[in-house]
Amino acid sequence: MLHSVVAGVDGSPQSLTAADWAAREAVLRGRPLRIVCAREALPSDAEKALGPQNGYAWAEERLEQLERRLRERHPDLPVEILRESGSPVENVLGQDAELLVLGSRGLTGVAGHLMGSVSLAVVGRSERPVVLVRAGYDPGAPEHGAVAVGFDFHHEADEPVAFAFEAAAARGAVIRAVHVWDAQRAYGWATIPQDMEVLDEYEAPARRYLADAVAPWRERYPSVGITEEVVRGSAGPGLITAGTGTDLLVVGHRVRGKGRPSPLGHVTHAVLHHAPCPVAVVPHG
Repeated sequence: MLHSVVAGVDGSPQSLTAADWAAREAVLRGRPLRIVCAREALPSDAEKALGPQNGYAWAEERLEQLERRLRERHPDLPVEILRESGSPVENVLGQDAELLVLGSRGLTGVAGHLMGSVSLAVVGRSERPVVLVRAGYDPGAPEHGAVAVGFDFHHEADEPVAFAFEAAAARGAVIRAVHVWDAQRAYGWATIPQDMEVLDEYEAPARRYLADAVAPWRERYPSVGITEEVVRGSAGPGLITAGTGTDLLVVGHRVRGKGRPSPLGHVTHAVLHHAPCPVAVVPHG
């Protein structure tokens, strides 16, 4: 039995966009798609405006529209719609899934709106990869042909890299292998040279590290093209910039143990809130 790509939907624009992304990904992976809609997941603004019962009707109408659109756009894709009651977090985490997909608001506007608590809770507890998709994603637009993934010798893990290469192979994309190099962290302010030519020499070990880290993956995935990028600065902003013009940015998340919530690191938090592309958070030990 094939595991499904599962999208959690609550009727909000970002969740409907996530379902569109999940459908496209399911086709690429040759997997069925399952849409899970839990009643508690109604957007609060819709409930205030329409009332609980009318709010449920509003979400149901959105769900029916989504189902019709997905079946028209992907007629050969098996699509299952589940209407559940209870905790949306538990409903999503309880699915037998290969991949979980949720909508994300990120940080927008002057003050910013944090992504929903459901998305953060699922990412923090999931033992499977979770992809968060912004409302601006266009399922009809051509893909960029690149998947970005970070390499960091302080937090090495194979699972995020393997996920990135599988995603790139499925869509015929290249891997953008990124290592963010912080001169202050590496050498301290007092020893950072101001001359750019000298700074390039200081950067040489970072370039060698990335080349060595990528080498076994070149052998494992000979058909996947790879570009190597060493970026100066802090990890969060560096990865966010690297995600520009890509179809997916992949980051890791160290889990504490089965079923235990694991706090997200500050780099993952920054990427989830600010990355301009869909973000895959891949758990690892």
